[in-house]
Amino acid sequence: MTYTAELLEQIKVVEATRPQRLGQTFPAMPLEERQELLRKFHPDYIESGMREVRIGSYKGNRMPIELADVIEGRPHIDAHFDLSDPDFETDVLIVGGGGAGASAALMAQENGAKVTLVTKLRFGDANTMMAQGGIQAADRPEDSPATHYLDVIGGGHFTNFPDLVEALVKDAPIVIAWLESLGVMFDKTPDGMMMEEHGGGTSIKRMHSARDYTGAEIMRVLRDEVRNRPNIDVIEFCPAVELVLDDRGAVCGAILMNFETERYFYARAKVVVLATGGSGRLHYQGFPTTNHYGATGDGLVLAYRVGAELAFLDTMQYHPTGAAFPEQILGQLVTEKVRGLGAQPVNVKGEQFVYPLEPRDVEAAAFIRECKERNLGVVTPSGQPAVWLDTPMIDLIHGAGTIEKALPAMVRQFKRFNIDMVNQPILVYPTLHYQNGGVKIDANCQTTVPGLLVAGETSGGVHGRNRLMGNSLLDVCVFGRRAGMTAAQLAKERQPGKPTLAHLESWNRALDEIGVNGAVRSPILIPNYARRD
Repeated sequence: MTYTAELLEQIKVVEATRPQRLGQTFPAMPLEERQELLRKFHPDYIESGMREVRIGSYKGNRMPIELADVIEGRPHIDAHFDLSDPDFETDVLIVGGGGAGASAALMAQENGAKVTLVTKLRFGDANTMMAQGGIQAADRPEDSPATHYLDVIGGGHFTNFPDLVEALVKDAPIVIAWLESLGVMFDKTPDGMMMEEHGGGTSIKRMHSARDYTGAEIMRVLRDEVRNRPNIDVIEFCPAVELVLDDRGAVCGAILMNFETERYFYARAKVVVLATGGSGRLHYQGFPTTNHYGATGDGLVLAYRVGAELAFLDTMQYHPTGAAFPEQILGQLVTEKVRGLGAQPVNVKGEQFVYPLEPRDVEAAAFIRECKERNLGVVTPSGQPAVWLDTPMIDLIHGAGTIEKALPAMVRQFKRFNIDMVNQPILVYPTLHYQNGGVKIDANCQTTVPGLLVAGETSGGVHGRNRLMGNSLLDVCVFGRRAGMTAAQLAKERQPGKPTLAHLESWNRALDEIGVNGAVRSPILIPNYARRD
């Protein structure tokens, strides 16, 4: 669906103000103004969209209603499931086939462990594959991990766990070198130097990229590497539905489900790494999402039932620039790199109304304010609110051909619907993008439950209450690698005891006491998009 005649008329307004805006720099907000904007317009602050969890170690803490309902779900199996004859045994069982799971598998194997990676869908069906803009690392003389640290802490509103941020920024240059050694093809200048760009909330250019499909490039290489290593088995279409404890309270494997036969079976392991990603497919407060089809918060459910502590699950990231038109790509990501290259957010009057590179939560809140309070947004034919993102400015700033060279996937995505983002602005609105919180971990990815490690978006604390662009791909690689190394070491030290699912009896009793009737079975595994009468 191309632009309607009405939208084409509105584009003329944007074009008319473009020459004047080219010379303007919209000022960044002071800290106090940012806080007030977030409090009034960011979805995290909408009380009607939240409720407290009623059981478990996170009891009394608020999270989105949709997530709380899943967290308080009934298990798929009962405590009497037969654990006497495991279907297979391994040193390290990794649950999740994205960047964190693949990185963990490689490092666990390199450190001597026998590894089995199980994944709900295909290996590589993950948010890593869909990440576009880039990966941050302070690897230039004029930059430093200390400066990167300050940017991450500031972006997270000074709530991040400092030891996790320290690990993130210190390992970042190592990760870039590691990825390149494996075969990732980062963008470079003719003299072989890494091309690096700004992201929102960063004080210096440190964003490494592979055009606008950086995540796909990283996932391609990690997946190939895993496939070609000995002692790593990969089992697809096989989600975990429960963790198994031993008689000493340590995790000693998982109950898996064959998606084709719907048969459950026990995988025994000395250590389990959860790397199941985020939960965007729960569509908090009705927002569309950039997340892949399997992002249903499974790891949170599994870890919480065995007693792991959680953190920051009252805060989600709504990426400011999700596609708002056409309807076929509603919610899909428009990378922050577009604004980093110079595209300005513009309202229906053709006015720039916010600094383009505010931290993501602030930028998203400003878009919502422009549409809902100031009534200066654009409304698409389906009623979706939106603002313009003036993409033709990129070629005007950097020269003809820049957009097609730097953003080829974006150009193709819109061209399918006869929208030419090289010469026409595009319509965007915030979309549910990232789970800021998750399972609490230490710097070596260990949780409060022995034998259970967590890496990537399933964990919480690295980004505090807001993640900066380029730090999610970095997160999955840094903490995936650390989880793999830790898991291999623990596997050498641990001998699991007698397996049990007794914790499910306690869980079900707690649900009975609060009157949960079993309408929700969790993890839910696959979102239900069937038409409901």
